[in-house]
Amino acid sequence: MTAVVSQEHPWRRAWQHYRQSPFAVVALMMCSIIILAAVFAPWLAPQDPYDLTVIDFFDSKLPPGSRASTGFLYALGTDGQGRDMFSAMLYGLRISLFVGVLSGLVAIFIGMSLGLMAAYLGGWVDALIMRIVDFMLGFPTILVALMLLAILGQGVDKVIFALILVQWAYFARAVRGAALVERQKEYIEAAQSLGLSKRRIMFGHIMPNCLAPVIVLGTMQVASAISTEATLSFLGLGLPITEPSLGLLISNGYSNMLSGRYWISVYPGVLLLLTVFSINVVGDRLRDVLNPRLSR
Repeated sequence: MTAVVSQEHPWRRAWQHYRQSPFAVVALMMCSIIILAAVFAPWLAPQDPYDLTVIDFFDSKLPPGSRASTGFLYALGTDGQGRDMFSAMLYGLRISLFVGVLSGLVAIFIGMSLGLMAAYLGGWVDALIMRIVDFMLGFPTILVALMLLAILGQGVDKVIFALILVQWAYFARAVRGAALVERQKEYIEAAQSLGLSKRRIMFGHIMPNCLAPVIVLGTMQVASAISTEATLSFLGLGLPITEPSLGLLISNGYSNMLSGRYWISVYPGVLLLLTVFSINVVGDRLRDVLNPRLSR
């Protein structure tokens, strides 16, 4: 008689480990709701903040619960341009997540490629790449982004470009450290003895085993990119005034705080805080799941 041994799927085992923390599960649910709200913003928002034909400047700075002359209910009030705050926040969240995720993905691709090259090729390639990484990490992220945007100007594409330049070095260093460990293992020696190309060994064998730290760092950097974009927009160097990003909404309402019109800045600020907080908690829990030795 042969005994059948059932092996649990690794993703299911990881999920069981993840849900051991109710706080992390709540953060994951919050993060999922925020992402879905951003994706379906055109259908969830009662008003298009880009459509000038439905925006009335005379409805600007209305408190929450006010009604327009047309009978439209502004549940969260309006901003200084007469836009519905709820609609502007959904579209602003959409832009903030787009900037954070896209810049993070491109930075992961660049950083992972350079980190693998540095670890596997070694020699002058490793020395050159790591000196550039040390140079990039030697300056505060926000300072480098401010300098770049002061030169490039405002725009979504320019903000994404600046965030990529300040993020890729983190991934390069993390991937290099993990790849150096993998490079010494026997399966890499076997692949080399079979005559596989360096490119296939790096991206086909080493890279899959370096994804765990990249996933964790990626979530952290997405949250950092969102907060950095909001800071840049708040300072007037990020997105143009026509783009209702969360940072720009906070900036537009900051001057009205002392006059009692708190909702223009407070509501987008709370949404930004919840977004960054939930992503960071999910990333922190993923770190424990992917590396149980770090679990507390």
